Amino acid sequence: MGISVRDEGSKVNSNINVTPMVDVMLVLLIIFMVITPMLQNKVNIDLAKTDNPTAMPDADKEDAIVVAVTRDGRLFLGQNPVAAGELGGKVRDMLGEKPGKQIFVRADARAKFLDVENAIDDVRTAGVDSVGLLTEKRQTPGAPGE
Repeated sequence: MGISVRDEGSKVNSNINVTPMVDVMLVLLIIFMVITPMLQNKVNIDLAKTDNPTAMPDADKEDAIVVAVTRDGRLFLGQNPVAAGELGGKVRDMLGEKPGKQIFVRADARAKFLDVENAIDDVRTAGVDSVGLLTEKRQTPGAPGE
């Protein structure tokens, strides 16, 4: 009687198969590319166009306080809708630990001036000394550098 010897250990492949890992990474990349534009933390507003806007890089910071006034007069503090009478109190609460902070107002180009003025007045009565009005640079056709 003979003993049969199994040689299954020589059939083991010790190489790493990276194809499934690459497939997973590509799927994750596509998911992040699709979701990233949706994570925009701003209310959709058509800003007023000006010839010489003042650069306000602090408005793009993570801790910037931005008040948005939409075309139909609605107010937003960041992305959260706010009633007109509550804006000053909420801004005051946000500024409790950061006195002297600048507030930025993003107003739609077609918003009523009274709505924008009331929003600025509410912010100023909350104790804010510096209010920045955000605008976009007007694009002129045929201008150099475009």
